[in-house]
Parts: sequence; structure tokens; C-alpha cells
Amino acid sequence: MIIRLGYVAMSTAVKNASPSKTMTATNFTKLLDQEAAIRKLERISAENLHNTLRLLRHNRAHDIMVYRFSSKLIPLIGHELLVGWDPIPTLAKEFQEVGNYVKKNGMRVSFHPDHFTVLSTPKKDVLLKSVDDLERHSAMLNAMGLGMEAMCNIHVGGTYGDKVKAAQRFVHNFKALRPEIQKRITLENDDKTFTALETLELAEQVGAPMVLDIHHHELNNHGEVAPELWPRILQTWVREKGIYLNESAVALPPKIHVSSPKGESDSRSHADYIEVDPLFTFLQAIAPVTPRLDIMIEAKMKDDALFRLMNDLKQKSGISVLSQASVEL
Repeated sequence: MIIRLGYVAMSTAVKNASPSKTMTATNFTKLLDQEAAIRKLERISAENLHNTLRLLRHNRAHDIMVYRFSSKLIPLIGHELLVGWDPIPTLAKEFQEVGNYVKKNGMRVSFHPDHFTVLSTPKKDVLLKSVDDLERHSAMLNAMGLGMEAMCNIHVGGTYGDKVKAAQRFVHNFKALRPEIQKRITLENDDKTFTALETLELAEQVGAPMVLDIHHHELNNHGEVAPELWPRILQTWVREKGIYLNESAVALPPKIHVSSPKGESDSRSHADYIEVDPLFTFLQAIAPVTPRLDIMIEAKMKDDALFRLMNDLKQKSGISVLSQASVEL
């Protein structure tokens, strides 16, 4: 099994390169000239995209081919103060530069819209905002010139007192999305509501690939064992003839999320680094049926956690190092 490691948004190694610089709504309203305030938001957005490109270059130098974009590239987009504001065309050059670099280097990139983006909600206004958010994420990927291999990962959402009805709403609302948006979505189990098995069943229903979060699974399950669920999860990534393909016929390995609990008293929060042993046990269990796997590291120390995990994996029996950010098991 060939394993590639990736990380989320920020780098601990590249200084002054935040892709999530922002302006608060309060500060926006303090600027009396709204046009000037909007231009400032666009300048911050351009800087975020420039920093994203810097991070991608850093990633390439360290053979990191899997990366999650910040969802805060454009500050205040979608905010009620800025109804109708669409800065994406204005930022076309910056988006294209990022997309061109991704394509040139064969990187796998994604978004993870925040927890306010939920399709299980019973509230129409929340649903509309969620759909708008998914549309914006897709528009940014389109502006980068990226195909359906660049995906948006979401959770099912809350249960709102009735998990069965919430699941039904999710399926209904998912199927009401534009086909392009549907094809960009992956589903992830969460640590409180929808378990890995429940998320898997919904992923199978709507035809979305499932991203297994093994930390969330340990916190939220009904006795299911992750490696036993894996063959079905793997099938959600299969598009034809047993090959992992997305709708653009681009090879796309299954992806998992890994993190470690911060401590016994705070088991849900992410630790700075990844505990290698639980992860390695899982990888050994799924290796016989999994030719390729991408791992998104969700740790406070970002790329430093990736480098440390690589060093820890090197010590394990059966591991061959392929690059600075990939191994074979």
C-alpha cells in the first residue's frame, strides 16, 4: 500500500504565510467608504491566495502532495453585510496561479467547509446558507481550473432530536444540490452524532465517497471496528473496474483523516502531533485490500506533525520510504 501524507491549511515552517488573514465584520463597518472597505477585503483575499501558493511551493519542496485549502481565503464572503458581493472574478488571476501550480505538480487538494454547513438541518435559512457555501467552495475550485478530483469534505450534520429524520433530510437535500456540487462532496463521520457506519450508509445512498476519521470513530461508535467497515468504505471510492476514479477519470485514492486526542480530559480536541501506534495498527489491517491511501493529518503542529509522523513511520517494520511525505507498507 502506497501512503501519502498531507496537512491542513497552515504551515509551522513557512513564516508570515497565513492563507486565512481576515477582517472582522466590526472593522468592516467602521470603514465609512464601503467601496474602499470591499477593495481592502479583496486585497486581503489576494494575499491569502499568494500565501497559499507559497505553501504549495513549500509542499512541493518536501514532496507533500496532499493539502487542504483554508476555507477562509476570502474574508466575510457570504456575510449578511456583503449580500451580492462576488470577488471571485476579481481574483481570477490569483486563483488561476494556485490552480496551475496544483495541476502542474499533480497535487491533491480539497476544502472542508466549516460546521455551519449542514444538509441535515430542518431550518430553511440554514440550508440556504449551507448550499450557498458549497456553491462558493465549488466556484473557487472552478476558478482554479480544477476538476472533480478537487473535493469538499462535509459532515452529515446534527440530529436535531431525531436522527432518522435528520438522515432523511440530508439525503433529500443532498440530492437537490446541483450535480456538480454533488460530485465534489465527500462525507466524513463525526465525533458526536453520525457514526462511521451511519455515515457510510448515507454515503452509499447518495453515491458520495466517504472519508473515514479514525479518531472520530474511536469516540463515536456502536461497537463497530474500523477495519471491518473499511471494505465497504473503499467501495464508495470505486468508480469503475475496481479502479479509484472520480468523475473526471482522474485516479483518486481513498482518503482518511487522522488525529490524536489532546489528553484524557479532552479526548475530542486534536493534539499537537499524531500517535503513530494506533494509526499503524489500522494501516496494517487495511493494507491487504488497499493499493493506495491518502492521509490528511489534523494536528495542531500542521506540517511539523507530518514530518514527525514520517520519522515515526520509518521506524516501523514493513515500511519503505518513498519520499519525504510518502511510504509504502
